[in-house]
Amino acid sequence: MKKILLVYNPVSGNAKFKSRLDEIIAAFQRRNILIAPYRTSQNESARNFAECVREFKPHGIISAGGYGTLHAVINWVKKFQLDLPVGIIGSGTSNDFATHLKISDGENYFDAVAQGRTRYIDLGLMNGREYFVNVASAGALTSIAHEVDARQKNSLGKVAYYIHGLGEIPKFKSVPLKILADGKNFSVDAFLFLVLNSPAVAGMKKVVNAAQIDDGKLDFIAIKKSSPRSLFTLTKKILSGNCVDDEPNIFYVQAKSFEITSTAELISDVDGELGDALPLQIECVHNAVEIFS
Repeated sequence: MKKILLVYNPVSGNAKFKSRLDEIIAAFQRRNILIAPYRTSQNESARNFAECVREFKPHGIISAGGYGTLHAVINWVKKFQLDLPVGIIGSGTSNDFATHLKISDGENYFDAVAQGRTRYIDLGLMNGREYFVNVASAGALTSIAHEVDARQKNSLGKVAYYIHGLGEIPKFKSVPLKILADGKNFSVDAFLFLVLNSPAVAGMKKVVNAAQIDDGKLDFIAIKKSSPRSLFTLTKKILSGNCVDDEPNIFYVQAKSFEITSTAELISDVDGELGDALPLQIECVHNAVEIFS
């Protein structure tokens, strides 16, 4: 019998996943798969996770939650060098990453897990120690995920980010950035930058046309300093999920590695979690993790 460790966040997505737990366990048991639920908590220990994997000896791991849950699972898998495929059941506020990979939690996806259908995807690596699945960012807008009221986030979903983001525009301040991309130097005054591993970013379906999850490259995009009117229009376009890499107020470059510095004090956001302060060393790790697909 195949064994799968199901790592789930009990509070993501308005805490609705808990009511589906028995349904999902039953669906996998019909496919001769034994599920071991692993409940995450706010102060989750990587060591506890490693001990659970060592005792249960799963054939794969499924992350059930939002970006934060998947971020934790991927980093645990890499930290302990686990040669195990990872599945995704999206139950958080924004699941565009799973949608981009054409992953759903329906019967077809459960069949894919049972049959062992997988693909390899890239990961970003920040400062040599923290992996990210989707995006690393800093500047205006990056704090929205931490500032949006939890009740509003659960009831409105990604619309909550849209509303809050537009309300913050008058407070935006640009910062000077220096970017070293595969040995080439660039400078830009920007309100915000994103380093993307995929074109899907927390409620924004596709920001950059060229971004791919398995091309061995990352995509750097920055919103340049501009007038409030231009910024308002551009921000609406981004938050609506439209590609903006060819916009005049956008700086865009694709590379395998980046070094990002600034004279301003900036704290990064990594897959929706608080990350390191600048300067940042970011690189793409090609085919870094196997995903059930």
